[in-house]
Amino acid sequence: MPPITVVIFLLLVKLELGNCAKPNVLLIIVDDLKPSLRCFGDRNAYTPNIDRLSEKSFVFRNVFAQQALCAPSRNSLLTSRRPNSLHLYDFYSYWRSTVGNFTTIPQYFRENGYHTYSIGKVFHPGKSSNFTDDYPYSWSTPTFHPKTEQFMNSPVCVDQNGSLVKNLICPVIIESQPDGTLPDIESLNEAVRYLEYRRNATKPYFLAVGFHKPHVPFKFPFKYLDYHPIKNVSLPTNKDRPSSLPLVAWNPWTDIRLRHDIELLNVSFPFGPMPDHMSRKIIQAYNAATTYVDDLIGQLLVHVDPNTIVILTADHVCKPA
Repeated sequence: MPPITVVIFLLLVKLELGNCAKPNVLLIIVDDLKPSLRCFGDRNAYTPNIDRLSEKSFVFRNVFAQQALCAPSRNSLLTSRRPNSLHLYDFYSYWRSTVGNFTTIPQYFRENGYHTYSIGKVFHPGKSSNFTDDYPYSWSTPTFHPKTEQFMNSPVCVDQNGSLVKNLICPVIIESQPDGTLPDIESLNEAVRYLEYRRNATKPYFLAVGFHKPHVPFKFPFKYLDYHPIKNVSLPTNKDRPSSLPLVAWNPWTDIRLRHDIELLNVSFPFGPMPDHMSRKIIQAYNAATTYVDDLIGQLLVHVDPNTIVILTADHVCKPA
């Protein structure tokens, strides 16, 4: 099996079905997940399902993002090649047509007798994966994308006046959302359906499930805020811009400034500091979104049989200072 270079957890289950049995493989990729997890020492985290997985897993603590951008990081991870080997650093290039016809990890499994299936955000959708998520090379059947992905950046957040806006911080009532659900819930339901369908299959599977949260916007059911009281949120000590920082190294978070709740702050561009009260709310919302995904992962793992290797990773994150 090709090496997976940027993993957080690897669960190897001892097989009891004989030497000839091929294990199933479940790859879970969480978008923009950093180690804000209890098993990584974050005492403000509430991630019981990931923590339980870590207790019976190899936990990799010295890990590095190949590139801090979704598409090239996922291309690197899934082809087992560094960005400087692929020479792909953006969202607009498909490696098979611009660099080389490299074999991907799921493709390797598919060519060795596995049924392969992708759910949600695994390869970055769009031009960087040929608008097909690299089907039919990597996947036995076309990728499942939740129907409600189309509303990910729609004005579905309720502001204090009751208007629908596009916020960065967006706790929601699920039933009030388009189609009465959220993309990651749709992905969970499809993954459970697939696992139940494959339970008695003779052919092993490689299933990849990509959850969108805690990527911005922080859209999650209201109840997950209860696990993260604002009084427990502490600010980083290094939140100010260093005076000697080169301009090229500064991220003015342009995309976040376009969100309604951030726009109302009138933070000066490009170096204006985020007000402390909003910083606390952002950290609280990120942690709540992480707890939301942890809950979905727990519901998914209930349906995984013992003859399965489970890999949990993120696409591009760094360890907090």
